[in-house]
Amino acid sequence: MIELTFPDGSKKRYETPPTGLEIAEGISKGLARESVAVQLNGSVIDLNRKITEDAAVRILTTRDPESLEILRHSAAHVMAQAILRLFPDAKLTIGPVVGDEFYYDIDMESVSEDDFPKIEKEMKKIVAARLPIRRREVSKAEAMALYEGEPYKLEMIAQLEEGTISVYEQGEFTDLCRGPHVPHTGFVKAFKLTKVSGAYWRGDPSNAQLQRIYGTAFFSKKDLDAYLFFLEEARKRNHRKLGTSLDLFSFHDEAPGMPFFHAKGMEVWNQLLDYWRQEHRAAGYVETKTPLMLNRSLWEQSGHWENYKENMYFSKIDDYEYAIKPMNCPGGMLIYKTRLHSYKDLPIRAAEIGLVHRHELSGVLSGLFRVRAFHQDDAHIFMTPDQIREEILGVLHLVERIYSTFGLGFHLELSTRPEKSIGTDAQWEEATEGLRGALEDYHMDYRVNEGDGAFYGPKIDAHIRDALGRTWQCGTIQLDMSLPERFDLTYIGADNEKHRPIMIHRTVYGSIERFLGILIEHFAGRFPLWMAPVQAALLPINDGLIPFARQQEKRLSEKGLRCEVDGRAESLNKKIREAQMKQVPLILTLGEKEKASGTFSVRTLDGKVTPQIPPERFFEHTLAHVRARKPDPISFS
Repeated sequence: MIELTFPDGSKKRYETPPTGLEIAEGISKGLARESVAVQLNGSVIDLNRKITEDAAVRILTTRDPESLEILRHSAAHVMAQAILRLFPDAKLTIGPVVGDEFYYDIDMESVSEDDFPKIEKEMKKIVAARLPIRRREVSKAEAMALYEGEPYKLEMIAQLEEGTISVYEQGEFTDLCRGPHVPHTGFVKAFKLTKVSGAYWRGDPSNAQLQRIYGTAFFSKKDLDAYLFFLEEARKRNHRKLGTSLDLFSFHDEAPGMPFFHAKGMEVWNQLLDYWRQEHRAAGYVETKTPLMLNRSLWEQSGHWENYKENMYFSKIDDYEYAIKPMNCPGGMLIYKTRLHSYKDLPIRAAEIGLVHRHELSGVLSGLFRVRAFHQDDAHIFMTPDQIREEILGVLHLVERIYSTFGLGFHLELSTRPEKSIGTDAQWEEATEGLRGALEDYHMDYRVNEGDGAFYGPKIDAHIRDALGRTWQCGTIQLDMSLPERFDLTYIGADNEKHRPIMIHRTVYGSIERFLGILIEHFAGRFPLWMAPVQAALLPINDGLIPFARQQEKRLSEKGLRCEVDGRAESLNKKIREAQMKQVPLILTLGEKEKASGTFSVRTLDGKVTPQIPPERFFEHTLAHVRARKPDPISFS
């Protein structure tokens, strides 16, 4: 007798061990048709596996988000089966699900996206056949025999412990896999191959290079179409392409992973930093600056030499070893120690826009999102234990003000003590409760990541949400119980004794380069007026009006607006199109009417034209929009 407990608390007994499908059919035929897998005591198994002991069960259907990963895993098998039919000499490796997509690494002849239609056509045949997907358990020896001639599968099997190994079969295709899978290939009806790239077996450049073919799958064509639209929109917003077309930055082989910012890129960069400094001054921060390179003894004291050396760059000067800083923190410790501090001095909020270098493998470099040289908007707050809650709350409000200026939503996650950590139980409890209390006072829902804190303290991470709904971890607030100890930081308390300060590391932008890349994609290159590298393009309709355009350029510049005159011998329509492609928020056409009346005819990026705006109204509206740092495009309608 098997007793099963359902999500609503009800129980049912079965005379013989049932499968998940039999359970679903016993509830309703409609549920059975939509069933994908079974959650058994928290673990997911195939729908056709028998349940042999008492358990808590939940039928997963096509409406459950967990089912999508199962579907995509099955789609990876369908793709591999199709590829083997078309390319019989191909050798399979692994095919995992990653986020919204799946991929399969395959040792085969080079393929491109031009090959996708024929692969998808073969996949559709497999889907239409509704081939049952069956799990079979074999011994290690049987598995080795089954995959004779498959070097990658044999390598994986050899590394497994003795015992049964699961394989999945669908038609003539068999794959080494833990599962679970959908009941049959007919479930994989809404799919699309998305891209192909190279990958080394096990990520080792000394191994064979494989073809990594990506795809995605959904339970409905509507959901697939929405995702493909999202991908196309993301492609249009690609910050690397926009960075080139807008003349913001570039990368060069002479300095891999280290961006070169052009004049227009520096305009945007400086606007970000000017705003950052304004907000931090208002929040009671002072700004500091520490050297780019510090000697080995400092990095040994901080622990980086022992724990982070493989990510650092080094040099030798006068027979002494130095390291280019991968983090700003140790330099901040030295500044704190330059004088004696009283409890009356605390909190000290010291911020730094610090250039750091970290060695990243060339294969993971990705535009501004993953670089080797970047600037962190670090701040280190030194405080007494009773100030933790108030200081954390202050950082959270600062984060909210800054992100909202860019129209970015965000959510918060609290990460607690990991298995390997330093500090006493009392210190961790005090630190964690300080963060938790600040989050409660902040009145925003947050997630808890148990055991995911840093080894030196718990942390709060801020994950921003961009215009496409993607999330990015940028801001972080970390309590550190290691560096104050390592550097013997103290303050004199009210009892006239030395005490150890509590220390916070925090960032808002995180990596400024990465944050800028996020903003480029968030705004699709259409920066708000206050950030735009060129805020106004002045377009004289003929050569005779160029002197007038220069006068207007000076007038706008004196008001603090960044502007350019397009005096080329091109048609006005072409100048307008090019200014729009450069995402210039204000396009001012200058003709005889504007010269005679002293007005501005303005075209904004929404395509609307407002003729002959009086200068007083133009400057009042424009400058107010800039001062307010509004994230929305400017309009005069």
